Amino acid sequence: MACHNRPTGGHHGANYTAKKVFDSGFYWPTIYRDVYDMVKYCDSCQRQGKILQKDKMPQNAIQVCEIFDVWGINFMGPFPSSRGNKYILVAVDYLSKWVEAKALPTNDARVVVKFLKSLFARFGTPRAIISDCGTHFCNDHFAKVMLKYGVTHLLSTAYHPQTSGQVEVSNRGLKRILEMTVGENRASWSDKLDDALWAFRTAFKTPIGCTPYKLVYGKACHLPIELEHKAYWAL
Repeated sequence: MACHNRPTGGHHGANYTAKKVFDSGFYWPTIYRDVYDMVKYCDSCQRQGKILQKDKMPQNAIQVCEIFDVWGINFMGPFPSSRGNKYILVAVDYLSKWVEAKALPTNDARVVVKFLKSLFARFGTPRAIISDCGTHFCNDHFAKVMLKYGVTHLLSTAYHPQTSGQVEVSNRGLKRILEMTVGENRASWSDKLDDALWAFRTAFKTPIGCTPYKLVYGKACHLPIELEHKAYWAL
């Protein structure tokens, strides 16, 4: 339950939930059967429709050299107002699947540039940034910042959104977690965003064979379940 529907759970499927239990340092023989049964009867999970294989957008891999070399950015929203915020700006690293997101009141170029500068200060300047052709990404202010930091700006077209497929997948994952955690008071989504990010970063990702957290920091993330059940590191 702690690895599935607590704040750091994210309501992921049976396999990812089981891997989160393993990352927390726990195991029992019937874990896969127990996790499958629990997810099967999770009320929030059953209320969400599943995307069928035929409905999925084909994803084309983009070759990346190193971690934090290529970021995809995109806006989600508008959402119901939450503490004055209506949009979420999402940035995802194409190699590690590490996601950064911020709740914002507007979706103009000024907030995008401010977000990118804080991103560069934490992770260094990337080689390229991939975005769609929205006016908040295609303007003189944004171009000046890209030129100043020596970053290549790549655009995806409305007719071929697979170019920035990774950020679309991350958007869907974050949105799904928020849908299941906000409850009836939908205006609380900005308060739940940090927990949703934590849940997303500590979930197993098949392409990289581990969690984004472990790939970036070189260790498994300690979750509240370990304190609750007195894991070895906590003792």
